[in-house]
Amino acid sequence: MKTIVVLTMFAAMPALADCPPGPNIGSQEARLLAEVRVAPNEYAAQQVSNALWALWVQAPDAKAQALLDTGMQAHRAFDHAAALLALDELIAYCPDYAEGYNQRAFVNYTSLNYDAAVADLDRALERNPSHTGALTGKALSLMGLERHKEAQRVLREALKVNPWLSERRFLTDPDGEDL
Repeated sequence: MKTIVVLTMFAAMPALADCPPGPNIGSQEARLLAEVRVAPNEYAAQQVSNALWALWVQAPDAKAQALLDTGMQAHRAFDHAAALLALDELIAYCPDYAEGYNQRAFVNYTSLNYDAAVADLDRALERNPSHTGALTGKALSLMGLERHKEAQRVLREALKVNPWLSERRFLTDPDGEDL
C-alpha cells in the first residue's frame, strides 16, 4: 500500500522540468573499474563492486531517486507490478539514466521475461557500456533465452571489465565445457 501511495503522490505532482543530467561519476567509475581489475582477491573486488553500485544508483534528482528506490523496494517485496510502474515512470522521466533500464530489466528477468530484460539491458549498456550489472544481467537473460553463444560472448565482455564477477562460474570454454 505504501508503494501505491508514493506513486500516487508523484502522479499528482505538477510536471517538473525535464530530468536533469545525472551526477558526473565518470572519473570515479573509471578509477573503481581500474581498481577491480587488479583486486588481489574476491573480497577486495566485492568492496570495489559495492562502491560501483553506490555510484550507479545515484539518480539525477530527488524525484528520480524516489522512483528508483520505490521500484527497487517493490521488487525486493516481490511486487513486480508496482516495481514496473515506478521504473516505467522513472524511465519516462529520465530516459538517459542507465540504472532505470537496468533495474526494470532485473524485474523482467526475475519474472522470466527475458526478451524484455535483454531489450532494457541493451538500453542500459548504450548509456553505460561498463555497467557490469547490466552486462551480467544480459548474459543471464540470454542464457534464459537459450542463446548460449551470445551469452558467453557477453559474459566474457563483462569479465574483461571485472574479472571477479560471481557470474564467472557460468563461463564455458569454446567447446561448451564449464571452466
